[in-house]
Amino acid sequence: MERVWWLLPLAVALVVGGLCPLTGTVLLVQRRLFLVNLVSHAVLPGLALAVALRIDPGVGGAISGLAGALLAERFSGASRPGQPGDEAVLNTVLAGFLGLGVLLIPLLGIRVNLEAVLFGDLLAAAPADLVRSLLALLAMLLLLLWRYHHYVYLGVDPLGATSAGLPVRRLRLLLTLVTAFTVVSAMTAVGVVLVIGLMGAPALLALPGATSLRQALWRSALLGMLLSGGGLLLAIQPWINLPPGPLIGVLCLLLLPLQLARR
Repeated sequence: MERVWWLLPLAVALVVGGLCPLTGTVLLVQRRLFLVNLVSHAVLPGLALAVALRIDPGVGGAISGLAGALLAERFSGASRPGQPGDEAVLNTVLAGFLGLGVLLIPLLGIRVNLEAVLFGDLLAAAPADLVRSLLALLAMLLLLLWRYHHYVYLGVDPLGATSAGLPVRRLRLLLTLVTAFTVVSAMTAVGVVLVIGLMGAPALLALPGATSLRQALWRSALLGMLLSGGGLLLAIQPWINLPPGPLIGVLCLLLLPLQLARR
């Protein structure tokens, strides 16, 4: 048994490594990748309240992250990306939710390991983390199977999608909900750093040269699994012995020169 203790963390790493790039690629095509950074910071108040109420922190984090994303989209020009003031609104909501979460910790008299929130603890992953990540992956795959062509249309021509009568608001709400679920399910095991890195870096490398969104999706998922699983196996080697989360974040950073070279 001692020889295979790493199988559960590896399974979580592979599932998260495939899940995060799938969501990140769809968001990047729609120019909404800001949601990842926002949701990953907005989960803290929900986590704190869930710990105080002794319920599943993942439930509280998902609700809080979704609330932060919806609030930001409500006060920004989410339907028309790039409007003046959008970045200010997003950063204000992010900072406000993060600050609220930090304040709730002493106010509620609870203890939250902020280092685990930021960097996760992949080596201590539990079966519940794997189940939560698999459910998030299933939700993302079902959404893509159900609304794939709509998301392609929305990414290529958002104004045309609205004119064609597509339920744009509903499509964005569903994607926001799945994004919040993805971030929370991955973050409980691997932290904010890995979630943000795996959402963006594989998508950046997979999109150039892809002939369709479907091709970009499977490319980014495979690359994310390679980064996440390979990073974990590399981190546990005796001659390295480093925390997997930060190491995988560094590996994601090392992809940027490859992306620039492909340009």
